[in-house]
Amino acid sequence: MRWRRYGEHAALLDCASLDQMSAARATLTEAALDGVTEIVPGARTLLVVATPGSGALEAARALLASADLAHPPAGPPGEVVLDVHYSGEDLSLVAEDAGLTVDEVVTLHTSATYTVAFTGFAPGFGYLAGLPAELQQPRLASPRTRVPAGAVAIADEYTGVYPRESPGGWRLIGHTEATLFDPSAEQPALFTPGLRVRFRSV
Repeated sequence: MRWRRYGEHAALLDCASLDQMSAARATLTEAALDGVTEIVPGARTLLVVATPGSGALEAARALLASADLAHPPAGPPGEVVLDVHYSGEDLSLVAEDAGLTVDEVVTLHTSATYTVAFTGFAPGFGYLAGLPAELQQPRLASPRTRVPAGAVAIADEYTGVYPRESPGGWRLIGHTEATLFDPSAEQPALFTPGLRVRFRSV
């Protein structure tokens, strides 16, 4: 891991892998260090923002230097289960490229427990880690100009759900009616880093 200064009151941690970033995020989140005002995860980075003059960045560095990141905190209990209609436009393509049947793709996708590694791209969009290796496939060569809200998709090592209609290049395998982002809610985004997620075929 390597720390880099990020403005006057923040530092960016470069990590070797998604797992290392997730472990560092979980460790800092559980510690709840005084003066740390924001922790923003990325695919291989972790941004730590601190109150000026608090010494929190130094405390965060010291904590992670001594932490056992191979056995990070488990995080908060509980998980979200989303009902999915597995009828996405790319479901047959995913099955063909994986050398599986459509039913086997659905079984693999629903058998895994995912973790929201980080969020981005659009409000409420979570990058869910834990996609079985057999289903890991590249993005489409040509992105769609319109992906409907609720589309369940896969790309590379992630699965995700489009919270609203938008362009997108992920492979679509299903659809859910769940609300992923509601700006009027007390917690607008359903997916937050560390949350566990499962999918159920309906």
